[in-house]
Amino acid sequence: MNNFRIEHDSMGELKVPADALYGAQTQRAIDNFPISGLHLPRPFIRALGLIKAAAAEVNLAMGHLKKNQAAAIRKASMAVAEGQHDAQFPIDIFQTGSGTSTNMNANEVIAHLAVAAGTKVHPNDHVNYGQSSNDVIPTAIHVSATLTTSEQLLPALRHLKKAIDKRARELKNTPKTGRTHLMDAMPITFGQELSGWSAQIGSAIERIEDALKRMRRLPQGGTAVGTGINADSKFGPAMAAQLKKLTGVKFESAENYFEGMAAQDAAVELSGQLKTLAVGLMKIANDLRWMNSGPLAGLGEIELPALQPGSSIMPGKVNPVIPEAVAMVAAQVIGNDASITIAGQSGNFQLNVMLPLIAHNLLQSVGILANVSVLLADKSIAGFKVNKARVNQALAMNPILVTALNPVIGYEKGAATAKQAYRQHRPIMDVALETTGLSKDELKKLLDPLTLTRGGIHGE
Repeated sequence: MNNFRIEHDSMGELKVPADALYGAQTQRAIDNFPISGLHLPRPFIRALGLIKAAAAEVNLAMGHLKKNQAAAIRKASMAVAEGQHDAQFPIDIFQTGSGTSTNMNANEVIAHLAVAAGTKVHPNDHVNYGQSSNDVIPTAIHVSATLTTSEQLLPALRHLKKAIDKRARELKNTPKTGRTHLMDAMPITFGQELSGWSAQIGSAIERIEDALKRMRRLPQGGTAVGTGINADSKFGPAMAAQLKKLTGVKFESAENYFEGMAAQDAAVELSGQLKTLAVGLMKIANDLRWMNSGPLAGLGEIELPALQPGSSIMPGKVNPVIPEAVAMVAAQVIGNDASITIAGQSGNFQLNVMLPLIAHNLLQSVGILANVSVLLADKSIAGFKVNKARVNQALAMNPILVTALNPVIGYEKGAATAKQAYRQHRPIMDVALETTGLSKDELKKLLDPLTLTRGGIHGE
């Protein structure tokens, strides 16, 4: 018994570890949900702490808490927000769908800290005053996802875009064989190819920023079912203002609490934009893997930085480990989005009942996308080298360059010339000299790969 103490809640008494800061309701959830060992992540606990700190300030201003109670709650809440007590949040993410257990976990820890500091504070009557799990947990999803996306993901994406743009400028005059259907096509420059990647990341940034407009609208103030029962009518707007003060983010009170609690459409939208980003990153990663493939039996157009040995049995083998990691992150984010989509559909009447799952998956997606975007920028994009000899050899042998001759010799003669070059494995220039009647100077002008990357009709 020395290792336990007796706590009680509305259901009776329960043994709790003697050194735990939480109480009976948290312990019941620990006992009820030994499922995955996964806990709600640090950004979510941070958001919970910020919400409880903001609530203490608002309730003090409205006369619902004494000054010493509000001060004690705020101090303890900020300690939670800053990560000083993360080990005291052990509840599995697969728990009650409202996240009530986690809200009470926060209330109990904060109350315990306040009492230990000498102030009489009750987890429900004081820490949770004017609140319900049903508006706290959706608000914590919005706050945590907004902060993590703004502080981590968007800066990481801007860093990645900057790295891509820098290499695009460096390689703007380096032509290569373009490919459609994985088959040789007309030439482009490496700079043009990378500009497509940059535009993908730029569009992703715009989409995510737009989704955050909805994520900044907080349902706090709706309490149990969206009506705001037991909360001051000014509580929600005051909470948004206080959270804005604490974080510097322009949070605002939702116009309709029923939407914010019964549905998770804003979180589903943000997850969808993260999935779109993941699809874009997968495309970039696979382009890099193809371009790096070989180096002898593949395309061998570029050489990615060598980061680690690639095989336990084949000496000298080096693999494209960063693009592979990017692809795996993309797959995880797409899977997370599928779960969030299902979870978003699980709003039954006045409350969504898969909130912890949404919180976990959304924050995981944001975090791993941010981390891998920086790695992609710094350990792949910034340092790859172009194998110009291999690239130029492929360009010289590319029969598809004959496309540029269509306006001069016509499609059918061009097709015959290309087929002969394929069949004889000869440079298109040599074959065209025999089949087109054009001079070498004319052909050099018409078939110059760099000139062909600029579009239009050449040789006029």
